[in-house]
Amino acid sequence: INGFFFSSFMYGELTDKKTIEKVRQTFDNYESNCYEILLYKKNRTPVWFYMQIAPIRNEHEKVVLFLCTFKDITLFKQPIEDDSTKGWTKFARLTRALTNSRSVLQQLTPMNKAEVVHKHSRLAEVLQLGSDILPQYKQEAPKTPPHIILHYCAFKTTWDWVILILTFYTAIMVPYNVSFKTKQNNIAWLVLDSVVDVIFLVDIVLNFHTTFVGPGGEVISDPKLIRMNYLKTWFVIDLLSCLPYDIINAFENVDEGISSLFSSLKVVRLLRLGRVARKLDHYLEYGAAVLVLLVCVFGLVAHWLACIWYSIGDYEVIDEVTNTIKTDSWLYQLALSIGAPYRYNTSGSGQWEGGPSKDSLYISSLYFTMTSLTTIGFGNIAPTTDGEKIFSVAMMMVGCKQFFW
Repeated sequence: INGFFFSSFMYGELTDKKTIEKVRQTFDNYESNCYEILLYKKNRTPVWFYMQIAPIRNEHEKVVLFLCTFKDITLFKQPIEDDSTKGWTKFARLTRALTNSRSVLQQLTPMNKAEVVHKHSRLAEVLQLGSDILPQYKQEAPKTPPHIILHYCAFKTTWDWVILILTFYTAIMVPYNVSFKTKQNNIAWLVLDSVVDVIFLVDIVLNFHTTFVGPGGEVISDPKLIRMNYLKTWFVIDLLSCLPYDIINAFENVDEGISSLFSSLKVVRLLRLGRVARKLDHYLEYGAAVLVLLVCVFGLVAHWLACIWYSIGDYEVIDEVTNTIKTDSWLYQLALSIGAPYRYNTSGSGQWEGGPSKDSLYISSLYFTMTSLTTIGFGNIAPTTDGEKIFSVAMMMVGCKQFFW
């Protein structure tokens, strides 16, 4: 009768008051203990129980419930004398107790010698009062098909952290490659990005074989339900994020516009950052972790805004209608200040060349966004065109929110 609901309505006139108080204190103090107590059934029949109480704690060491185990030991106690049995002989009261405990009699009926030994050992165990026999509460892993992975197992946890690190890598490199139009002609970077794409592809396969928590808090291990759930949630985003855009961009004959489009599609990988909050949620109770997290988020946002700031300047620095350079653009002013001006190639392609290096452009863009977000703004890099001013206003509004946090 494990899991029997314990409440005061089961007490009766013969229930020991001291035992009742001890049971109450055990619950109040979140302790483990065991008692012999007389309780009453619905028909007011008294029954002796050996009661074991064990508090169940969660991962934060907080008691969330109690596990109470009741064992009927009426056969091993003196026959109970109440109002209905007054005047009965001791033998009659014992006969009634035995009749009311048929299930116990059936359990104690030996089938062979081995079972007799087992029953005696269990009986001795029941009658012991030591805490070493208290029920041990352990979270039993649900039974899953051989090809299904539990979402909280050590392997999946480690794999999720690897995906998390690669997602941060993508969150940094994708905006940079899209804004600065960098073709991955470097073999080392091409191999690294290809490995990242393969890992994201493997992650898709694993997600089709990983359990998830259902609406009711239960672990869903049915393969069909797992596939349907993943197809409805993250599958499309994960599929778009693992396509080999870098390999396509590596070909020289690919049009620059198509190359930029393929690179832009990789931005959908940034939606994977939504999973970061769930993994880092339990670290938010630590002050140092919150500080590090805020610094990382601030740096990541500044990096994204720096890429957008450069894209606006690169788009507006050259007037495509007249094929002339705008001398009021911040890119042109930066080129003059560092001694790397733009030059018009009259003998070759007839296009503007030169200007600052991409490293210098990125550092200058990041410097401007950092000073704007922190509302410092030294003014040595300033917006001049309408597009740059609009973006700067929006960026300063984002920076002002820091004071409200």
